[in-house]
Amino acid sequence: MRCGFVAIIGAPNAGKSTLINTLVGAKVSIVTHKVQTTRTRVRAVAIVGKSQIIFVDTPGIFKPRRKLDEAMVEAAWSGAADADVVALLVDSRRGLDEENARILQGLKDSGRDAILVLNKIDLIEKPKLLELADTFNKEFPFQATFMISALKGSGVDDLRDYLAERMPPGPWLYPEDQLSDFPLRMLAAEITREKLYLRLHDELPYASHVETELWEERPDGSIRIEQTIYVQRESQKKIVIGKGGQTIKDIGKAARQELSALLGGRKVHLFLFVKVREKWDQDPERLRFLGLLE
Repeated sequence: MRCGFVAIIGAPNAGKSTLINTLVGAKVSIVTHKVQTTRTRVRAVAIVGKSQIIFVDTPGIFKPRRKLDEAMVEAAWSGAADADVVALLVDSRRGLDEENARILQGLKDSGRDAILVLNKIDLIEKPKLLELADTFNKEFPFQATFMISALKGSGVDDLRDYLAERMPPGPWLYPEDQLSDFPLRMLAAEITREKLYLRLHDELPYASHVETELWEERPDGSIRIEQTIYVQRESQKKIVIGKGGQTIKDIGKAARQELSALLGGRKVHLFLFVKVREKWDQDPERLRFLGLLE
């Protein structure tokens, strides 16, 4: 029996959450086109033969500007420090840009070994891909290099098998049927936040947050879920609600459908509320709630 942790680090939008979902074979981390979507360290579990691999989906590493940013970047490096294997995931189209160069320097400073995973290979020509792999390996002594498409699954099986072989001997830490250590209440909030981002695109600033306030199992087998969407200004609240409440209805419908599927087809009664909480992203209590502060 083998069991260990794999931290997947990288710049925002490198495809970390998509890769985690593909490796596990189920949705355990939300995915949007917005950068810095992942805020907390999500642990997802995959079993390969006699190995249990616990993947840590970390926030993207970038130059922080706010307290929330600093906490997210710290959480990412903390996740890497605790892992048995560190995988640097790179969007092949971006190459060795400023953010990836900063991450490489962080790896050098930490003294950690790492593997290189070049993602989105279907969007770049092969000669450029080989050149990119050579460039990164000249900058840092990676233990191995993989070329994948997290979205399409190309190369992911080889990566999964490699990681399984490198897990240290030891008992499994999670039951065989458990895919994540993320509580359902938090996953439900993340799903709603995903629908919020997808529906509003660039209309809503980054600083929005969703909390599940009530999770009630009802006698008929259905579930009542009440969630609050926190924004920072009254004008943002109006954007989320939309004309005649249509926007929040659309967000609720999309979230409810996905939650029902996640819960095996059980009926979900989802109620969304919008509140203004100024500077929530600088509030230590909220950052602790997100698991970004001790």
